[in-house]
Parts: sequence; C-alpha cells; structure tokens
Amino acid sequence: MTERRLNLQVEQGCLSPLRGVLCGIALLWGLSSCSVGPDYGKPEVAMPDGWVGTGDASSASKVDSERADLARWWSTLGDSTLDSLVDRALAGNLTLVEAETRVRQARAARTISAAAGLPTLDASAAVARSRNPARGGGSTNNLFRAGFDAGWEIDVFGGVRRNVEAADAATQSSIENVRDVRVTLLAEVASNYVDLRASQEQLEIAQRNLAAQRQTLDLTRRRQAAGFVSKLDVANAETQVAATEARLPTLEVTIRQSMYALATLMGLPPGSLIEELNTSAPLAALPPGVPAGLPSDLLERRPDIRRSEADLHAATARIGAATADLYPKFSITGTFGFQGDQASALGSLAQRYWSVGPAVQWPIFRGGAIRANIDQQKALADGALATYKNTILTALQEVESSLIAYDREQRRTLALDQTVVSSTDAVRLARDLYQAGKTDFLNVLTAQRSVLEAESTRLDSRRLALTQLIALYKALGGGWEPESEAASAEPAESAN
Repeated sequence: MTERRLNLQVEQGCLSPLRGVLCGIALLWGLSSCSVGPDYGKPEVAMPDGWVGTGDASSASKVDSERADLARWWSTLGDSTLDSLVDRALAGNLTLVEAETRVRQARAARTISAAAGLPTLDASAAVARSRNPARGGGSTNNLFRAGFDAGWEIDVFGGVRRNVEAADAATQSSIENVRDVRVTLLAEVASNYVDLRASQEQLEIAQRNLAAQRQTLDLTRRRQAAGFVSKLDVANAETQVAATEARLPTLEVTIRQSMYALATLMGLPPGSLIEELNTSAPLAALPPGVPAGLPSDLLERRPDIRRSEADLHAATARIGAATADLYPKFSITGTFGFQGDQASALGSLAQRYWSVGPAVQWPIFRGGAIRANIDQQKALADGALATYKNTILTALQEVESSLIAYDREQRRTLALDQTVVSSTDAVRLARDLYQAGKTDFLNVLTAQRSVLEAESTRLDSRRLALTQLIALYKALGGGWEPESEAASAEPAESAN
C-alpha cells in the first residue's frame, strides 16, 4: 500500500511540470492572435467618370456605358468557324497550359507556408549491436529503440500567418495571370482569323481584277492587230497584268501564315487547319454597338490589374513576415518512446522514456540583416504599388486608343465605300470609250488600277476596323468571367 502511494506521488510530481507547460502553451496560443506588420488595404485610385472617345458627337460607333458580359465577346461577330477555333484554342493552347501549371505551383507553395504553423511529428526506430572490450574482456550489447519526436513553433507574432497571406495573394496573382493569358489568346486567335479572311478576300479581289485586266489585254491586242492602236498600249496592258499577278504569291503566303499561326495557338502542327480553312469566307460584320462600360469597371475586369493588386497584397504581407523576425520564437518539443536491450522492451511501460518542454529563440545580433530585410520588403511593396497604378493608367490608355481607332476606322470605311462605287463606274466608262475610240488607253489603265486599289483599301479598312474592335475587347479585359473560373486559392489539405 505504501509503495502504491509513493508511485502516485511520483506520478503527480511528474505531472506538475507538464501542467506548467500546458499553461504556457495556452498563454502563447492566446497571444498568437496578433500579427505584426501592416494590414493590406486596397489602394484608392481616382478613375475617370467616362471615356473620352465616347463623347464625340460625330462618333461613327455606338459605345454603351452600361456594364455588360464580355466573357464571349467574339460571338458578337456571328462566325461559327471563329467560335470553333476559339473553343479549341482554349482547350489546347500550350501557353495557357503553362500558365495553369504556375497556379498549381503557387498552391503547393501555399501549403508549404501553412505547414510551418502546424505541429510536426516524426517516428523513428533503431536496432544496434555493439561490443565494448573494456568490460571483462569484451561484452556484446543490444539496443532496441522506437519512439516519436514532436515539435511545434507557436506563431505568436504572426510571421507564419503573414507568409500564408503572401502565399494566398501569390496564388491569386497566378490565377489572374491565367486569365490574362486567356484574354491575350482570344485576341490573337480572332486577329489571325480576321487576317486570314481578309487575305482570302484580297486574293479574290486581285484575281477578279486580273481577269478584267486580261480581257482588256485581249481587247488591246485585237485593236493593235487591226491597226487602231500601237504596240505601246499592248505593252502597258501586259505590264498591268504582270503587276497584278505579282500580288498573288504575297497574298497566298499571308493566307498560309495565318493558318499556321492559328494551328499553333490551338497546340496543333502548323498544317493542321489548311483543309478546314482553305475555303474562303467573308469578313464578319461589325456589331451595332460595343459595351465598354465605365472606366472603374476595369479594376475588376482587367486580369493584369487584378494581378498587380494581388502582387501588392503579397508584398505588403511579406513586410509583416520580415518584421516578425525581430521578435522571439516560441516552440514546444516533445519525445516519447521505448528503449531496452531486448525487442520485448518495445511497448513495455517500464522501458518508456519521454520529455516535453518549451523553448525560446530570440535573435540578438544579426549585423542589421533583419532591419535591412524589412526595408527591402517595404521598398518592394512601394514598387508593387507603383506598378499597380501604372497598370491602371496603361489600361485606360489602351481602351481610349482602341475606342478612337475603332471609331475613326469605321468612318474611313464609309468613305471608301463611295470610292469603290465611283472607281467601278470609271472602269466601265473608260472601257466603253476606249472600245469606241473616244479615249486613249491610259485612262483605261488608270481606271483599272484605281478600282483595284479602292477595293483593296476598303477591305483593308474593314480588316483594321475588326482588328481595332478586337483590341478594344482585349483592352476591356473581355474573355473570362469569375463564375466559370476555378479561382479558389485554398489548396487541398494534406497531412504531409
């Protein structure tokens, strides 16, 4: 009975330090709700009330200031082939795949940062056999050992939490980068497709004018054979035919290059789309209006602005992580296991060993490295703020530039429509007069060159208008919507 009481007293004596340790842990846990360093707040940026390019009364394009869904802006062009190309590019583009892998990397880095604030537990086991010659001519001993080592650094001053906060922001930045790559990809697909269709139409215009010029050449040869005109008219007609024929190879090269570029954007070999896109199709018509929204909408819609803000958030959080190094670090370590000279000792309470206790580490002198690191992080945050503001200004400039370019190109196209009508009439009149012998051949050549130039210039203007429209949608940040993106920055929990 006395022995049992003695054992109980010993156990209570062992538990008293453990209670103190647990009380210390509870106290440190209560203190760990604070985090040193600045808390992030979204910067206040003054935005214009409206777009400068939409206030002109002579504007040829209708720009709507209401916020609209631009997630599938290319569908407003009404081209099913373009819709198919875009869908395949989103599924197969390798640059987009590469950007998505960075999101996975960032999420893994976030898990690593968060793991620093969790307890660690390691298991170990060892078997050793040794001989000591100093004991009675030599003795052989066995040692069996198995147990666990645990540790936990309590995040009292929030260094770990600030690192996790920075990792969350970095993850969001990588997500916004994927969206930015997507916006750029959509614009490239649409621009290359417009170039393809415009080049195919340019080729048809050249071929159509070439056929008319060959008819004129035949007519001139007949008139020269009959003695009505000189060989000079024939030579001039032959020169014009040859000049038009020389345009065809350049257009054919442009057509193929556009096909190759589209295939590469979809992650396919260059020649994969030749058969599909070889048949020409007319350029898409311009939509009746553009939902540009308000300048303030760019803060939420442009992925590059959102990415810059996430980078600023991460840089601000890293100031706190660096500041936490000025303060002591508290940790709890513990060991529990079994040890003996026989395997049966493993699991025997009589052969157990354990230890538990707190530890503190406080950097006293580091040669100014900690303060310098804080200053460095502050400078990086100031740079991130400047980048954020500059990104906003660049976005505003891109939208305004695209608005004015799109509007003025439409006005130019309208003027060129009349040029084509007039030059077509001039060709018909010149040929009739020449055939009747009432004008010289120079007027016919001039009229034919004019109609070819007018048709080509008008088509190029239509292409430029579509290109500027695509640039405008890109500048507005069109091509994604939050509801369709896996934007969660929370990684999957892992025990390892």
